[in-house]
Amino acid sequence: MKIEGEKIKKYALLLAAKDSDYVKKVYGGYFNVFLEALGEEGEKWDLFRVVEGEFPDMAELQNYEGFVISGSPFDAYGNENWILKLCLLLETLFFMHKKVLGICFGHQVLCRALGGKVGKACNGWDIGLRKLSIVKNISTHSFFSDLEEIPLALSIIECHQDEVLEVPKGAEIVAISEKTNVEMFTMGDHILGIQGHPEYTKDILFNLIDRLLSNGCIESGFAENAKSKLYKAEPDRKCLEKICKKFLKRELEFINIPGKI
Repeated sequence: MKIEGEKIKKYALLLAAKDSDYVKKVYGGYFNVFLEALGEEGEKWDLFRVVEGEFPDMAELQNYEGFVISGSPFDAYGNENWILKLCLLLETLFFMHKKVLGICFGHQVLCRALGGKVGKACNGWDIGLRKLSIVKNISTHSFFSDLEEIPLALSIIECHQDEVLEVPKGAEIVAISEKTNVEMFTMGDHILGIQGHPEYTKDILFNLIDRLLSNGCIESGFAENAKSKLYKAEPDRKCLEKICKKFLKRELEFINIPGKI
């Protein structure tokens, strides 16, 4: 419930992918998928389709509490105009001390914008359910400190063939997996990157696997193996959503950030 006179908190989704026919039909678009996972009553969320060249006005950036960058079929190390413009925006948000959450492509392009390295995944495609190992005591981070106990391993939906090869100077690797060396990273108290998809439901990934198979991006055996793992287990969506919400919704204190771009 919104208290009278209380400022409405605004958040922005920087959508780096076009809505698939399936997601449009079932969810009304990826914006609604993110809103369901991360939004709360009394907030205002704005959508910017950066993949189509739609960006927030620079003069309006200060009005947002936080920003979320979605996944994308594009390479985060690509030099398309919108990707280069997105990198400049993310660098600006970093220096404005704005909270930025990067998901999949968003995780990678955030790393690139802040001075890290991204490229093709050393171990190829990772699609399906992946177990993450927490390698840092994340309860020491201000945005995790009052969460209920976070398990040392979390299952998350993955779908990527690129990855973070080297985090920016001053960043910390929070989680790894047997497939990917940087599953989560933080930088200061206002940057969080997650390689997997906390927002994805299993049906979204099933449809995505079918599309990748029909487009010849993956082979049938690989697709069936990925699906079989999804049938047998569930992602830790509730815990992952709590982590993301806590990161985005808490108050920040301005501090000097270690590292240099």
